[in-house]
Amino acid sequence: MRLTPEELSARKRRNRALAGGLVVFIVLVFTTTVLKMKGNMDDRQAAAAAAGQLAGQGG
Repeated sequence: MRLTPEELSARKRRNRALAGGLVVFIVLVFTTTVLKMKGNMDDRQAAAAAAGQLAGQGG
């Protein structure tokens, strides 16, 4: 079955839209992952600093 030029152009537009949506989704997942990892590193540093202060107080 041969597609008409209009059908081919519609298919190309659909494929571009799907590809664009996929790229946006990948960027969103990557950004979320990086931000969560940064937040975890900040929390770890804050906990280590608090533990260092507690250990420095003695008892």
